[in-house]
Amino acid sequence: MTDHPTNGLDDVVHQRVRLGILTIAHQARQVEFGFLRATLQLTAGNLGQHLTVLEKAELIQIEKGYEGKRPRTWVTLTPAGQTALRDEITHLKQLIQQVEQAETAPAAGEA
Repeated sequence: MTDHPTNGLDDVVHQRVRLGILTIAHQARQVEFGFLRATLQLTAGNLGQHLTVLEKAELIQIEKGYEGKRPRTWVTLTPAGQTALRDEITHLKQLIQQVEQAETAPAAGEA
């Protein structure tokens, strides 16, 4: 028996908001906190908590600075974050493939 694709999902990465953060950061070289907050429809506190989890897991890097006189926080995906996102997507694709195959195959125990 083979290992089920859900066993490979990473709880840190798979959570909806964190997966959103990683995919947005993957698409941009660097993403600003306010953009993430607005795009994912989160409060600043909620987004901050998710960023802390991802930063502790070394999946993102957070850089604070100023744009003009306004404080800004930028998020960048680390190489480990790139790998974690790629692995998550691979497992999700395998899961989708199993579901699609099950829809076209006879049910277990049927002839």
